[in-house]
Amino acid sequence: MAASPLNSKSHIHARSNNLPSTSHPSVTEFEENLCRLRASETLFIIILIHSLSRLRDLHECVENFLLLPLTQQALAQECEDKWINELLDGSLRLLDVCGIIKDALLQTKECMHELQSIMHRRRELGKPKRVACEGEEVANTNELEKVDAALQSLVSHKSKKYDNTMQVEDVQIWLQDLEANIQDIEEGLECLFTHLIKTRVSLLNIFSH
Repeated sequence: MAASPLNSKSHIHARSNNLPSTSHPSVTEFEENLCRLRASETLFIIILIHSLSRLRDLHECVENFLLLPLTQQALAQECEDKWINELLDGSLRLLDVCGIIKDALLQTKECMHELQSIMHRRRELGKPKRVACEGEEVANTNELEKVDAALQSLVSHKSKKYDNTMQVEDVQIWLQDLEANIQDIEEGLECLFTHLIKTRVSLLNIFSH
């Protein structure tokens, strides 16, 4: 039996009023955890980006060193085959590690986009409708519960507790900041990857003569 617009509207308002206010302890706890997470991630990302920059500078020095005629002559004449193989294998392993990290960053971005999509659905489903029959309201409620469950499974590793009072806007800002930081890491990693390839090519050219 279809519910009247007034009853549907009242039901929605009642459901909204039952949610804890922004002063609820669970909301406060969530915001505190999110702030701590942001602070720790910011520090870690700053250190990581700085380290990638230092590694890039180091490999630029190595490349310049390998271009020196005396260096090339010494490596070509005095290095043993075992040492050469270890050096080339080491450079190849570094390239493999960079490739693995790049794949991991790509998967992280895909998960972030999935989470953003779920949060968008959560926000749209949570909007009150002016007119809704009982069947549609039940269907929307079920869909909302499914989205909540999916959202909980994606963010459970970030917070031990989760409820419907999660501040979607705060999480969206956090995701945007995280995506920008990942972009910076990807750029630094790509630059390092390029230098590693140049170094390996230089070594191969030296040892092939």
